Amino acid sequence: QVQLAESGGGSVQLGGSLRHSCRVPNKQITEISRVSWHRQAPGKQSEMVASVNGYGRIYYENGPEGRFTISRDIAKNIVYLQMNNLQPDDTGVYYCKADQNLARTSTWGRGTQVTVSS
Repeated sequence: QVQLAESGGGSVQLGGSLRHSCRVPNKQITEISRVSWHRQAPGKQSEMVASVNGYGRIYYENGPEGRFTISRDIAKNIVYLQMNNLQPDDTGVYYCKADQNLARTSTWGRGTQVTVSS
């Protein structure tokens, strides 16, 4: 199975920046169908923020694409989510997720808390 080592999160003031990292220690990210970032605000359903597939194709949704950037370091097997100009509504738990279509499996990271204060 795909293993994920997620790090990042933290507390930041309005307008600050944070970077999440999702490292895959046992699989090349180019061999993973899709790695995506999700977030769940308190009391709300989880939503996908951005994703990158094994070919490097990037997809953004749910609004923060102008402030958030997904990228990957193939050599290090890490997918990043750079978050700039953070707003209080960005507060929530952020998860990375790896999908393998052929194996029909999904792996979730442990999640990290992001808190943005005014």
